[in-house]
Amino acid sequence: MKEVREEIDENQDTMTLTLEDDSELECAVVTTFTAGGKDYIALLPLEGIEAEEGEVFLYRFHVGEDGDPVLENIESDEEYDVVSDAFDEWLDSQEYDELVGEDFEDE
Repeated sequence: MKEVREEIDENQDTMTLTLEDDSELECAVVTTFTAGGKDYIALLPLEGIEAEEGEVFLYRFHVGEDGDPVLENIESDEEYDVVSDAFDEWLDSQEYDELVGEDFEDE
């Protein structure tokens, strides 16, 4: 997975995950996106977990009736592959947008 930590700043939205052992993990919300007709969210752990630098967690995502976000695990390898590819495409588009933006600033 590509490096995204450098894109997170102090104004970034965060979300706290409760893990299976009831510990909590604060994550930055990298983006929400649609893949295969469903909505997903990409979360970047901020601290406190032994994850590789820049590792992103992907979850199925929707807003519940109470207005709170609801995350669901991606259960199948096939769904994960679709979601991972869509996230990679989003990252590539962000890098392209940054490069194009830099080109216009230089002129």
